[in-house]
Amino acid sequence: MLYVTKFSVYTGSMRILRAAHLGMCFGVRDAIALAVEHADSGPLTILGDLVHNPTVLSTLESKGIAVALDVAHVKTPTVMVTAHGTSERTLAQTRARGLTTIEATCPLVRVAHRAVAALAREGYHVVIVGQRHHVEVRGLTGDLDRFDVVLDEDDVLALEDHPRLGVAAQTTQPVEKVRHLVALIRRRFPQSDVRFVDTVCKPTKERQSAAVEMSRQADVVIVVGGRSSNNTRELVQTCARYCACVHHVETDADVRPEMFSAAQVVGLTAGTSTPDEVIDRVEARIRLCVEGSVRRRALDAIDHQHFHRSGGRSQS
Repeated sequence: MLYVTKFSVYTGSMRILRAAHLGMCFGVRDAIALAVEHADSGPLTILGDLVHNPTVLSTLESKGIAVALDVAHVKTPTVMVTAHGTSERTLAQTRARGLTTIEATCPLVRVAHRAVAALAREGYHVVIVGQRHHVEVRGLTGDLDRFDVVLDEDDVLALEDHPRLGVAAQTTQPVEKVRHLVALIRRRFPQSDVRFVDTVCKPTKERQSAAVEMSRQADVVIVVGGRSSNNTRELVQTCARYCACVHHVETDADVRPEMFSAAQVVGLTAGTSTPDEVIDRVEARIRLCVEGSVRRRALDAIDHQHFHRSGGRSQS
């Protein structure tokens, strides 16, 4: 399926391209709305960062929402599980402490949890493709006594042999990388029964594919998202395979004119926890920078022509 750019903005001789799919997915939007709704009703603590975006976290903090990294540190009667999900063991801890537990787990993360649980029940040694210490991966593996997490080829080479290997993935991993590592696992353990369940979510696949299509057309790509956002960093890496000049920014304050000094086409995409208004502000800042660059080029061209017409004599 071909993913075309959502729309183009022409600025002088330059174009600004938005990827067809970018920014917040429905799971993140719903989690934020749920947090705000419950915060308006009484004190609320979120178990970990609801999303990995500083703008969103600042908004939640302004509403008096607390954050705790461990159930033992929760001081409010109500606790919310993040969009990244958590394990049944952690949920049992919240209930044991008498806390009212609200789950903001993305439905597609729930699908991944069910897939991992099914693999374990069927006797597979579970291997998760993802970041070992990421909150989503901790949730996916939190109910398992034995498992492995791999992120690159070296991790696969370090795996021990098992007669049955069940592979799933963190939902925000690039599916091409996941499939590559699954193929490597199968080559490394040809005698093993290797079962792969594709748990990379559809919004991630769409966002990655759209980023590739946009990056192929761009001289410069701007990726908007939190520095600690895994899916945003993955977008940066994906775009960098198709465009030589890629910048990761959190807000419009990070956008600088020199990023676009030689650009004809500027691409724009954003991670799944990036609010629409942040993307819009970044685009507006890009437009200002590009317009300034176009004006400077035009003035330089006029000065150059005037210099040659005057026989190379300075007019100062």
